[in-house]
This record gives sequence, structure tokens and C-alpha cells, in this order.
Amino acid sequence: MIAISNAADIKWQPAPNDLPKGIEISLLDGDPAKSGPFVLRLKIPANTTIAPHTHSTAETVTILSGSLVHDMGSTIDKGRGKILGTGGFVSLPADMAHSLWSTEEPVVIQVSGTGPFGLNYTNPADDPSKSSGAGR
Repeated sequence: MIAISNAADIKWQPAPNDLPKGIEISLLDGDPAKSGPFVLRLKIPANTTIAPHTHSTAETVTILSGSLVHDMGSTIDKGRGKILGTGGFVSLPADMAHSLWSTEEPVVIQVSGTGPFGLNYTNPADDPSKSSGAGR
């Protein structure tokens, strides 16, 4: 059993290098790298973009605080994205290309899915772990 009394009890750490610098992660349950269900949270700073990408398995995303813009497709179209506020929800099938970005405020999201769960950028050059600035 896992029980978290409140948001102050969550332990945050830097997100993996395949996410933009400044994002923090908390693994609440399971491990997205292994077989089985998982739940994680991401703290995304203001004005941060996660470039178009896919995942090898389905995912759900719930906005816990703040707001972000979610866009479908293999390229970013800032005019096409949909603003999701606190309480917003997205359910995506495996291999669905999408991107997201925060605006002037930070956002906390909860991601649930089944592992192994990977992040595959539609343009490999967008992968922060492959850039010269990679590493934390």
C-alpha cells in the first residue's frame, strides 16, 4: 500500500535527461521503465516546452495545478494547442504524437500508464539528452 497524506509529503528529484532541464519528477507508484502500471508526477516550470513525442504505451495525464497547452501532431502548432487548466485530463493511445508546454506559470501534472513506457521524440534533434547541454 502507498498513501501520501498531502502534496508536501511528495519527494521530488530532477527528471530524466530526456525531458527539458528544470522539470522535476516524483514516482508515486511503480516504475515506468519496468512492466506494470505506474503513476508519476511532473513539475514543469513556466515557459517550458516538451517537443512532439510519442510513448510506446497508452498514458493518461491529469493537470493537478496550473495550466498547460497540449497539442496533437508530429510538429508544434502553437495556434492549434488546447489549454488545459487544473483538473484537465487527456487520455492518449500508444504512439500518438503530441507535445505540451507551460505558459507564464508552472504546472504539476500526474501521468499514469503501463510500462515499459518510453519517450520517443518525433524529431530526434529535440531530445534534450542528445543535445550538447544534456546532463544535470
